[in-house]
Amino acid sequence: QNYFLLFFFYSHIYKKNYDMTKTRKGKTEQLLRVDDHDFTMRPAFGGPAIPVGVDVQVESLDSISEVDMDFTMTLYLRHYWKDERLSFPSTTNKSMTFDGRLVKKIWVPDVFFVHSKRSFIHDTTTDNIMLRVFPDGHVLYSMRITVTAMCNMDFSRFPLDSQTCSLELESYAYTDEDLMLYWKNGNESLKTDEKISLSQFLIQKFHTTSRLAFYSSTGWYNRLYISFTLHRHIFFFLLQTYFPATLMVMLSWVSFWIDRRAVPARVSLGITTVLTMSTIITGVNASMPRVSYIKAVDIYLWVSFVFVFLSVLEYAAVNYLTTVQERKERKLREKFPCTCGIAHTKTMMLDGTYSESDANSLAGYTRSQIVIEEEKQDKMLVHMAMNNESNSSRKRGLKGHVGLRIIQNTHAIDKYSRLIFPGTYIFFNLIYWSVFC
Repeated sequence: QNYFLLFFFYSHIYKKNYDMTKTRKGKTEQLLRVDDHDFTMRPAFGGPAIPVGVDVQVESLDSISEVDMDFTMTLYLRHYWKDERLSFPSTTNKSMTFDGRLVKKIWVPDVFFVHSKRSFIHDTTTDNIMLRVFPDGHVLYSMRITVTAMCNMDFSRFPLDSQTCSLELESYAYTDEDLMLYWKNGNESLKTDEKISLSQFLIQKFHTTSRLAFYSSTGWYNRLYISFTLHRHIFFFLLQTYFPATLMVMLSWVSFWIDRRAVPARVSLGITTVLTMSTIITGVNASMPRVSYIKAVDIYLWVSFVFVFLSVLEYAAVNYLTTVQERKERKLREKFPCTCGIAHTKTMMLDGTYSESDANSLAGYTRSQIVIEEEKQDKMLVHMAMNNESNSSRKRGLKGHVGLRIIQNTHAIDKYSRLIFPGTYIFFNLIYWSVFC
C-alpha cells in the first residue's frame, strides 16, 4: 500500500509538470497571436505612415579602396517601431526575445543600403538577428551586417586629400506616405567603436543626416545618411613617392659637375634617372583609378620627370656645342698654319677650351711674342713662340696660368645649370606644398 501511494504521488507530479510545459507553450502562441493576423500588411495599414526609428553602432571600418572607389563597414543596424498586433498582456512588463526564425512570420521594415555593391548578415554560429517584443507592441529588430558601398572620391589633391563617404539607408517598397524612416535619437543614434582605425586614413568624424529622395516612377522616400570624413596620412607617400622622386632629381644634377668629355658617365647617369622616374610614376598610377583629371601627385612627379629629362637635354646641348667648337678650332688651325716665321709656334683658341695634347704642349712656351688677330666670331688667336732662352721663373708662371685655365674649362651652360636647376626646383616645391598642404 505504501508503494502504491508513492507511485501515485510521483505520477501526479510528472503529469503536472508535463501539463505546465504544454500550458506555457500554449500561452506563448496565444500571446503573440502570429496566426491571427495578416503580417504581409504593414501596421496600421490605410492609416498614417508608420514611424520606424533607426540607430546604428559601427563595429569596424574594414577597408577603403581607391581603385574600386568603395568602402567596407561592419555595423549593428537596429529598427524600432510599434505593431499593436504583437501586443500582449503582462503583469511584469517584461519583453520577449526571439532569434531570426520569427522574423519570417511577422512584418519587418524593408530597409536596404543605397549604392551598396554587396552586403550580408553574419551567420556564425547562427544568423546574427535579434527580435525583441514588448507588451505594448513595441518591437526592436537588430542585425549584424557587413556592407560594401560606393564612395565618390575626388583625387585631384591625392595624396594630400580628404574624402567624405556616406552609407545610405532607405525603404525599398514603402514611400514616405506609408513608412517614415528617421534617426531614433538624432545625432546620438550613431555610435562608433573608439578603436576604429585605418592604416592610410585618419577618421575625423561620423555624423548623421536625413532627407527625402525622389524617384520619378515610384515617388518620395525617406533616406538616412551615415557620413564620415577621412583624412589621408601623407607619411607613407613621402617615403614611397616624394623622397625618391626628389632624390632622382638631385642625382640628375650631379652630371653638371662631371667633365663634359666624360660622355659615358653623363649619358648613363641621365638615362638611369629618367628610367627611375618612369618606374615611380608607373607604380603610383597602378594603385589608382584611371581618372581623367590631374592629381596632385601627378603634378609633382611629372615636373620632377621634366627636370630629369631637361638635365639630359642639357648635356646633349653641351656635347653638341663642344663638338661644333672643336670642329671650328680644327678648321682655324688648318687655315692658319705655323708659317709665321716664328720657330715652333702653336695656335690655340683662347676661349677656355684646351685639348689634353694642347695643354701638355704648352709647358715650353712663353708669352713674350703674341700676335692677336680678330675673326668674325669675335675670337682671338694667340700665336705663341718657344724661347729656349727664357728663364725658369717665366716657365713656372705660364704653367700656373695654364693650370688655372684647365680648372675653368667648363662650358657656360653647365655653370648656369648648377644654379638654375636647383633654384627652380626649390621654388617649385615651395609653391607646391604651400598650395596643397
